[in-house]
Amino acid sequence: MIFVSERAREKVMQLKKDAQLSDEYFLRVSVVGGGCSGLSYKLDFDNEPQPKDQRFEDNGVNIVTDLKSFLYLCDTTLDFSDGLNGKGFHFNNPNASRSCGCGDSFAV
Repeated sequence: MIFVSERAREKVMQLKKDAQLSDEYFLRVSVVGGGCSGLSYKLDFDNEPQPKDQRFEDNGVNIVTDLKSFLYLCDTTLDFSDGLNGKGFHFNNPNASRSCGCGDSFAV
């Protein structure tokens, strides 16, 4: 399961509304190679599910991830901050053994 905090839900819904996306669109969460620690998170809106996608719904947000990414994201919570110490989406990932200072990449 991938979880979504209330602040992240509000931001996702606002971005979806601003982009005038229909309810057919979901949030695709992926893990890709790169970043200071070796792996990075990627967020996109998508409306084309793939055969091996894992689908979740939490806090009113439909989330899809590919099977390989899910192995890194299991029990992760997506959060959003707009404070002075950093603005944007953040992942609270219990599977990460370390992450970089900016929080955009991690290692397992």
